[in-house]
Amino acid sequence: MKKEVLTEFEAEKIIKPYLPVAKNQLVHSLNEIKIKPPLVLKIMSKQVIHKSDINGVRIIKTVSELEKNFNDLITLSKRKKIKLQGILAQQYYEGHQLFIGIKKDPVFNYVILFGIGGIFVEVIKDISIRSCPINEKDAGSMIEDLRSKEILYGIRGKKANLKLLKKILVKASQIPLKHKNMIELDINPLIINEKTAHVVDARIVLEN
Repeated sequence: MKKEVLTEFEAEKIIKPYLPVAKNQLVHSLNEIKIKPPLVLKIMSKQVIHKSDINGVRIIKTVSELEKNFNDLITLSKRKKIKLQGILAQQYYEGHQLFIGIKKDPVFNYVILFGIGGIFVEVIKDISIRSCPINEKDAGSMIEDLRSKEILYGIRGKKANLKLLKKILVKASQIPLKHKNMIELDINPLIINEKTAHVVDARIVLEN
């Protein structure tokens, strides 16, 4: 079996029917960008899995920052000989950063993983696991499993929309039922606040 790693743009096409994906557009020139700041610019290439490792992600707060950062990403791609699919322009959202993963396990088949996300997800390792698919009661218990759950309840900050989060976890657990060649899905992060939630980065591995 041959493995294929999808870019974020490709992965988000698969998960969009199930989950709220951040508004975005894949562009090849500056004047194609219709999303107004604040926004995020990202290099899109199958050669680049961890975009932040090469400074391939830029947060743009004002219109004046847009042109310089767009050109910087094009220059960076040329210097590193990266074959670009384009530059992803994405709406910027604020909130808690969470991780949702789907893995195909040789014993349990598909499992869903959930925890605190961001760049330190592999260091913190505050993650809960269940077999797919799950229901809302399971989703609630996954939230309760986290050592850091008080963050989501609003301790020292704004709380997350837990009702919406449970629905998202249930929907995510259903994705492999329709996509049986998917062996891995990483959503990191899902940005959630008091009102909304959006997938702002996703990676999928398929087995063909």
